[in-house]
Amino acid sequence: MHPADDQDPGTPAAHTDDQDHPAAPAAPTVRAAGCVLWRRSPRSPGLELCLVHRPRYDDWSHPKGKLKPGEDPLAGALREVAEETGYAAAPGAELPTVSYLADGRPKEVRYWAAAATTGAFTPSDEVDRILWLAPAEARARLTRPRDRPLVDALLAALSPGTTPCP
Repeated sequence: MHPADDQDPGTPAAHTDDQDHPAAPAAPTVRAAGCVLWRRSPRSPGLELCLVHRPRYDDWSHPKGKLKPGEDPLAGALREVAEETGYAAAPGAELPTVSYLADGRPKEVRYWAAAATTGAFTPSDEVDRILWLAPAEARARLTRPRDRPLVDALLAALSPGTTPCP
């Protein structure tokens, strides 16, 4: 198919041969993946979600990170969880993908529900603290509003009638 074939016929073609004003190349989408990491609360009935604190941004978020070239998104999500939290995780349902601009470039983060299995947190330069919080507390603590619907998506994925991991 010719590139102009899928253009609206009422829209003039973009001029890319103008040497004074060449068309700017579209920035490639940054691909990332992460998990909404959860566990059964050791203190009370119910679930706790793991949030990570990144000192570079002074924010609270779900564990996530950029994919390596050619890396499977789910494998990358589990790698990032292990690197940032110290926990291995059993993946569950895929959750909504979050898209936004980061430093002027489009970024797409695929997320999965994941049950924490084994591990222990060790602070690093990238993540200096984690918190295990009840869902409502986690939703309130998340720095960016775009991360909050993932809490609801996790709860829907683990709704009654499902058998979640640990």
